[in-house]
Amino acid sequence: MIGPARLAAYDILSAVAAGRADLPAAIALVRPALHDERDRALASDIATGVQRWRAALDHLIAQCSKRSVERLDPEVVEILRLSAYQLLHLTRVPASAVVDDAVDLTRRMGKPSAAGFVNAVLRTISRRRHGLPLPPRPADPADRVAALEYLSVTLSHPRWLVARWYERFGFDATEKWLRFDNLPAPLTLRANRVKLTPSELAALLERDGVRVTPGRFAPDALVVDEGHPLRGAGPAQGWFVVQDEASQLVSVLAGPFLGPRVLDTCASPGGKATALAAMMEGRGLLVACDLRDRRVDLLRRTVAASGASNVRVVQADLLESLPFSEPFDCVLVDAPCSGLGTLRRDPDIRWRRREADLAVFAAAQVEMLRHAGGSVAPGGRLVYATCSSEPEENEEVANRFLETATDFAAVDARHRGTLLPAEVVDARGHLRTSPHLHGLEAFFGAVFQRCP
Repeated sequence: MIGPARLAAYDILSAVAAGRADLPAAIALVRPALHDERDRALASDIATGVQRWRAALDHLIAQCSKRSVERLDPEVVEILRLSAYQLLHLTRVPASAVVDDAVDLTRRMGKPSAAGFVNAVLRTISRRRHGLPLPPRPADPADRVAALEYLSVTLSHPRWLVARWYERFGFDATEKWLRFDNLPAPLTLRANRVKLTPSELAALLERDGVRVTPGRFAPDALVVDEGHPLRGAGPAQGWFVVQDEASQLVSVLAGPFLGPRVLDTCASPGGKATALAAMMEGRGLLVACDLRDRRVDLLRRTVAASGASNVRVVQADLLESLPFSEPFDCVLVDAPCSGLGTLRRDPDIRWRRREADLAVFAAAQVEMLRHAGGSVAPGGRLVYATCSSEPEENEEVANRFLETATDFAAVDARHRGTLLPAEVVDARGHLRTSPHLHGLEAFFGAVFQRCP
């Protein structure tokens, strides 16, 4: 009998491969059918691991079968990927059981003629697991061809992206970045200061058997070391928001002097909006916007759970003129982007993005900044942020905005009273976090001030 977690993992991977859902959405779709929490965890682990190591897995499948994955049926490819991942990374299950399940799953998916092929390929991978035929780490990191082969295949990232990072940062930093992306991301919380301080939250969590460590850079960040905070009273009580530390730094960049009227234009799921509301200590007005119905509903739920009384949720499209008659003292644009800075958290993004996508995202971001800038009061600030690693979406968008928005000037984050640690502010005064330097996802933030 095929394990329910493996069946669920196959469904997740098939949905992602067909473009029906991204990885988080595909995982959420199968969870209700899995009644055992251990099966839910295993299905998520397998599907996420396959996305992290997909290039290496595909290389091994090709080496051990003498066929590229492009020549195989999609169903067979996903069965081989998830089974090879189990053989190489989840060694608690006997190899024979993994192979038997894969053969049964191949037949169940209507591919009985491929059962023998699947059996042979997986047994070959299992036999060779202690000497895998993967590109080795180059003896000379300056050998570009060998370096890119190792970085893109063995460390499993798109070659076009690896080439960019190799040219920009060098071999050692790129290797460190890729290894970072291939590690499971820790669960990081932001204490909701509307209700309690980080130290008070840590004490409450400890009562539930949850141990945390303060974040290195963000003042309200707590990294979970042990326990399950989502199973306790915290979520229902609005004690915290699950939010990566680099993401928390965007709100820190925007504060602490926000003014009485604040606008968060791309606010869902609400982590940054509720952080800004806490900075305002219940005073003034914070308008939080998003476009799609589902995201607006999620935003409303996050705001309600936080207890922030000064937040109003509005549905609005930042690619159009905003529907506000009164300007705001601070406007945040945490722009939709490629997400290439968050490959540790969302490993499927690395395979869904293409280099040509960067120009498309950048054009939309410039347009969003133009509309958001129209809602900034004289003397007020506009904050632009992405979770992208690429300059086309970051400093180049900032430059393009300033070229046309002549009534705005760049603000150096080192000289404006920000609470940002100096380590995460680059030479141009931008917020910038990097895996190889800070051990955080790659985020970017820039501040502009409108002339009085």
